[in-house]
Amino acid sequence: MKKVEAIIKPHKLDDVKKALGDLNVQGMTVSEVKGFGRQKGHSEFYRGAEYTLDFLPKIKVEIVTADELTPKVVEAIMAAAKTGKIGDGKIFISNIEDGIRIRTGEHGQTGLRRKEMKTMIWALVMLFLMPLTALADGPPPIDTGDTSWVLISTAFVLLMTAPGLALFYSGMVRRKNVLGTIMQSFAVLCIISIQWVLWGYSLAFGPDIGGLIGSLDWAGLAGVGADPNTDYAATIPHQAFMIFQMMFAVITPALIAGAFAERMKFSAFIIFTLLWTTLVYDPLAHWVWGVGGWLRALGALDFAGGTVVHISSGVAALAAALAMGKRKGYKTELMMPHNLPLTLIGAGLLWFGWFGFNAGSALGANGLAASAFLVTNTAAAAAALAWMAAEWLHRGKPTLLGLASGIVAGLVAITPAAGFVGPMPSIFLGAAAGVICYIAVTYIKPLLGYDDSLDAFGIHGVGGIWGAIATGLFASTAINSAGADGLFYGGTLLVKQLIAVGASVGYAFVATFVLLKLIDWTVGLRVSSEDEVQGLDITQHSESGYSL
Repeated sequence: MKKVEAIIKPHKLDDVKKALGDLNVQGMTVSEVKGFGRQKGHSEFYRGAEYTLDFLPKIKVEIVTADELTPKVVEAIMAAAKTGKIGDGKIFISNIEDGIRIRTGEHGQTGLRRKEMKTMIWALVMLFLMPLTALADGPPPIDTGDTSWVLISTAFVLLMTAPGLALFYSGMVRRKNVLGTIMQSFAVLCIISIQWVLWGYSLAFGPDIGGLIGSLDWAGLAGVGADPNTDYAATIPHQAFMIFQMMFAVITPALIAGAFAERMKFSAFIIFTLLWTTLVYDPLAHWVWGVGGWLRALGALDFAGGTVVHISSGVAALAAALAMGKRKGYKTELMMPHNLPLTLIGAGLLWFGWFGFNAGSALGANGLAASAFLVTNTAAAAAALAWMAAEWLHRGKPTLLGLASGIVAGLVAITPAAGFVGPMPSIFLGAAAGVICYIAVTYIKPLLGYDDSLDAFGIHGVGGIWGAIATGLFASTAINSAGADGLFYGGTLLVKQLIAVGASVGYAFVATFVLLKLIDWTVGLRVSSEDEVQGLDITQHSESGYSL
């Protein structure tokens, strides 16, 4: 008698069972095991997070056969279990001196007749096996803790746009434009939610084309299912990663709206949002985060969106302010925020949601997420205090709007560095962001004369640029071994960060400016002077935010 032990991939179990059944081999013992073979030490990286897949799920099938039947059994298992890829498994054959059936006491082959053999623990094992469809081709198992955190973080980032950013921006405009401003944020959420599913995700993260863009292989989420994609996140469903990334794509064009608040036609805004996300955001996301993207291959680091989200939106905001021109009455009429409590509530929601933005980008409930959470909060607080101090010294009094602006400036600046710096560098990074962004808003904007209505460039553009450069200074492999050392730790990362900043600024500015001009030449960008004076709430939406 021979004992045949086969270690196979889980999704091949049914095929092996059928093949053995064709030989009239009805009895087998099945157990769940884990393989540690040629894949040992296999690692995947995404956004500085490292995923090591030491063990992969396997199934062990044990059969006792007559000597003359053994070659056919082995041949049947090999044919049924083979996929041609690494990790197909192995077969072991050993001699059995005797075997005794417990119920009857029969010995040898009589006691182990094929027609009378029963599966010993099949039902018990199957109770604990994962669904075989989820183990197709042997993907790593889904970690429920990681998945829960990423899904919660996705909801946090959605909250940043609607209602967080909507309230933050709407409180700063005049009362006649409050609903139009809120409408823009919610409309973006709806538009990009569909665009991302149809083609946006595929362009940003799909199979690489020349380091510049993803292919349309994943259009309509073809092939994006419940199994993890180890190129991006090895322990969560691919769809969880996809929808997490969707929320980044949603908030980015919504941020740009702060530059042209109170003067863009809503129809032009819809066209701009759809085209800008497709032509600017999606390629930039692929450059920095997509497998094969040229900035990712270069080694530039962006943990959660300093270049992809904030530099791109901030620089696009500057291009929009220049392309559209100033608001009617700019610098001749008082354009004070109409409801600062709304703005502060929005700032609080942004701060809350940013924990999902940054800590969620660890793509797991792990130490890296905790570190990113900590430095996010620290940098935001330091920036708020620094802005408040700068304003106090400059104007004689601190303001609520200044405090809220400083919070956001710190959150923006820490975003690219959140997974690579420790608490002490985050204090300096945040404090510097508060002062730098205050200077950009208070001195540079009046000096250059552009009308960035809600300071999208001064906070997101300037803050994002500083954060990307600061990553090149303060990043440390002691915080994240999958990252790189910045200048202050003896590394050469700063050069790569400067290249990423230059490429992002140049592409986002030129592409946005050209796109806006094309829209202006076709459907027109601005509302009429009369509509602007009356306000967008009435002229664009036939509604009023206040009944008083």
